[in-house]
Amino acid sequence: MTDSEHQAEPNQQSLDLAPEDAGKRLDAFLAEKLANVSRVRWRRAINDGRVKVNGRNSKAAYRLQGTETISAQPPEPVVEGPQPEDIPLDVLYEDEHLAAINKPAGMVVHPAKGHWAGTLTSALAFHFQSLSTIGGSTRPGIVHRLDRDTSGVIVVAKTDAAHLGLARQFEQRTTEKEYWAIVSGNPDRDRDVITAPIGAHPYHRERMAIRVDHSTSRDAESFYEVVERFRGFAWVRVTPKTGRTHQIRIHLAYIGAPVLCDRLYGGRSEIRVGQLLRNDDATLLLQRQALHARKLSIDHPESSERLCFEAPLPPDIVSTLEFMRANRKS
Repeated sequence: MTDSEHQAEPNQQSLDLAPEDAGKRLDAFLAEKLANVSRVRWRRAINDGRVKVNGRNSKAAYRLQGTETISAQPPEPVVEGPQPEDIPLDVLYEDEHLAAINKPAGMVVHPAKGHWAGTLTSALAFHFQSLSTIGGSTRPGIVHRLDRDTSGVIVVAKTDAAHLGLARQFEQRTTEKEYWAIVSGNPDRDRDVITAPIGAHPYHRERMAIRVDHSTSRDAESFYEVVERFRGFAWVRVTPKTGRTHQIRIHLAYIGAPVLCDRLYGGRSEIRVGQLLRNDDATLLLQRQALHARKLSIDHPESSERLCFEAPLPPDIVSTLEFMRANRKS
């Protein structure tokens, strides 16, 4: 046994075993001995190496013999809700009831597995004194969402009354949403309505899929219009009628024109100059899905005034479009 195995960790506790502890699972013993921490959290602590049996890492299912020496470092406390972080926000509109934010690409809207920090909710918690609570402790103010790599307009509620009023509009489809996207391939038509139900993917947990007559399927409708065509690519405007998860990304892929750099539905997560000019130039042009929530129109939940929020195109999409235009005939 090395010196490092004997070295005590901060807040580490030594636990005594009794003869009657023999045969108990390690995680169950810890939850019983230190009842302020759940068995599930102790299991995670064991897997993270925060519990030593005879100075060594163990497994949650380890059966005690009753003679071991156990040292345990309690797991980190569960944080209720996002922690405020001083992350810059591009605020498009704000009053005492709501705010409209231009969310950057790469920002997760609310905390989730693997994304506990750097979220939009953490930024909101820092910048605003009041946020709605209807979405729960991890989603203060969040009425709807955008995918992590989709940029653009998202509206947040500061009060529960505003939250209910906004949520009702999304549910009743009285909001108007407009997205802009660069797609791989050229749609056959200049404009069309895509009507195809969306449900859970049969084997890929991260994805959704076009599924007809499945228990998870829900109707989905998107109108698209081609704004500009390039060789092998197109610039399109999309106005979804419904708001299903990944709807625009799935519908565009369904017609053979997936969003550029859409890892899940387009097969690649970045594009370089050489892929457009068909040479060896490795200069990076874009490394996130080229989808931007350009406009969102709502009725103000207090005054009923119709409001339209617009988010300018982000620099990475603008530069990609400019490059395609400059090399349209290359």
